[in-house]
Amino acid sequence: MILIGTFVNAAAIIAGALLGKFLPRIPDGIRKTVMQGLGLAVVFLGLQMSFKTENFLLLIISLVIGSILGEMMRIEHYLNLAGLWLERKAGNLNRERSIATGFVNATLVYCIGAMSVLGAMDSGLRGNHDILYTKAMLDGFSSVIFTSTMGIGVAFAAIPVLLYQGAIALLSTQIYNFIGSDMLNSILAEVTAVGGLLIVGIGINILEMKKINVANMLPSLIIAAVSVPIADWLTH
Repeated sequence: MILIGTFVNAAAIIAGALLGKFLPRIPDGIRKTVMQGLGLAVVFLGLQMSFKTENFLLLIISLVIGSILGEMMRIEHYLNLAGLWLERKAGNLNRERSIATGFVNATLVYCIGAMSVLGAMDSGLRGNHDILYTKAMLDGFSSVIFTSTMGIGVAFAAIPVLLYQGAIALLSTQIYNFIGSDMLNSILAEVTAVGGLLIVGIGINILEMKKINVANMLPSLIIAAVSVPIADWLTH
């Protein structure tokens, strides 16, 4: 029962992607404008999340260290390789819309964010799936649009969503054995803020203003979570 919210979320992404796949071809002008609107909405969401930081210096440190680690690990490179592998398996190398593009962009959008982390943790800590049910509706709707513009690769984003949120839900069942509720709230605030800035980067990529290697910044989320108790220990 702990993972039911995560399963519903993944199923909604697949269902939305299949629906988007069989919709009549959307004119390029409409697709471009819709993507610009989604990009603006993603930027706005990211800014809202980033303002929740309680320690701006910690946010910067997390981004710097996390980005360095991500570049060394070449996360975005391997995510793209995974998408290209799926593309070859599906026999779509000659298609105009790349499976790799849909897979990478959708994975980042669906996995980074407050609802993903908080929803999975709420499932694990309290067995409450309301946040993930709400996220499932949002992701399912957006996957229709994403698939019509970026291709069926969006459907494969359900796999990392299932693994990522499922892991958080399972791990969070034990989290109170190690940290208290106050520390947990502080950690969530900083992780949400860092994730918000990464969401802004995704929005900029969608708007095609500049290519930002958002995937290589993902370790920043872990650095933020680890830095909060360290900072608290140093200041007390």
